[in-house]
Amino acid sequence: MANRRVYLDYNATTPLSNEVKSQMIADLEIYGNASSMHEDGRNARVRIEEARHNVAALIGANANNIVWTSGGSESNNTVFASMRELAAKDGRNEFITTTIEHPCVLNSAAHLKSLGYKVHFIGVDSNGKLDMDAFKAALSERVLLVSVMMANNELGVIEDIAEISKLAKNAGALVHSDAVQAAGKIQVDVNKLGVDYLTLSCHKIYGPKGVGALYHKNKAPLLPLIHGGHQEDGIRAGTYNNLGILGFGKAAELALKGLEEYQTKLRALRQRLCDGITSKIPNIKINGHTKDVLPNTLNVSFPGAEGEAILLSLDLEGIAVSTGSACASGSLDPSHVLMAIGVGPELAHSSIRFSMGLGTTELDIDYVLEKLPPIIARLRAMSSVTGK
Repeated sequence: MANRRVYLDYNATTPLSNEVKSQMIADLEIYGNASSMHEDGRNARVRIEEARHNVAALIGANANNIVWTSGGSESNNTVFASMRELAAKDGRNEFITTTIEHPCVLNSAAHLKSLGYKVHFIGVDSNGKLDMDAFKAALSERVLLVSVMMANNELGVIEDIAEISKLAKNAGALVHSDAVQAAGKIQVDVNKLGVDYLTLSCHKIYGPKGVGALYHKNKAPLLPLIHGGHQEDGIRAGTYNNLGILGFGKAAELALKGLEEYQTKLRALRQRLCDGITSKIPNIKINGHTKDVLPNTLNVSFPGAEGEAILLSLDLEGIAVSTGSACASGSLDPSHVLMAIGVGPELAHSSIRFSMGLGTTELDIDYVLEKLPPIIARLRAMSSVTGK
């Protein structure tokens, strides 16, 4: 095994930043139940509300519109579960989402379909951008919810959420966006986006796992997924995860403060990696949009070399990458995202997602560019499908 480790799987999860880690160690003493009226409980509650303000500030929201959850999947499921109950009472009983959503959205939408609701799964173009003509055709007074992710986890492609929201609102629909991959990487402002619901997850912004948030606009209907106590105004029952929430608050504060610096640094690193791969390895395909893309994400197909073999070979050299979404790992099926943009099974199986982060350096990128070309050449030489 290599002595050096280069981590390029930040879209799967990020390490705790030193600042967040230090804050969480100090906050181990914040043990009171935030629902208790005594001093220990009040101290915990004050800190939790400070964290709520920090998370709200990251997306331009008011603190009273933030609900704590266990992560992105719970937040997304809460929205869809709410819509299921509302649709049973409302004349609107159709839903719109896309073919490239995170599995927790796709499976929530599929569940609605299995219950007899009509769900429109709108496709994307070859760059990963929503097919706006198909979207407009699906909109009607029967649509209750439109759910489109802000930035794709595999391609990094950024969708035109503000325009999508405007069209949806004109048809009277509610709008939800999964912004788990967008927050902390690009500007996210719920007012400019025009959304009713927006999903966040802490472990994507250098905070702890197991904590997330759901933004819901004033008067946007929201029903509890977890029933129990009075926490979060009855929307999300359960004793507060003090340590996770306080870590989230610190991570959100740092993400907002460092956003411009993050974008400048990561765009340069992504370009360095893209230029290097393009110049050093023949016959490759860059997947996704060239401009509307997260500053840290690069998805590349290497025809003639199998993605898992590339991943394992890079891992032996101390380089961590992904063949797609971490939530789909273990599946032998080609990426549903890459299939949706029309690359085909062969290219989908030969794709690698490089996702960089705050800890990535130019030396890391240069190390990848040193190790990757001979790996691709070796795997192509062994393959029955030539990539030359």
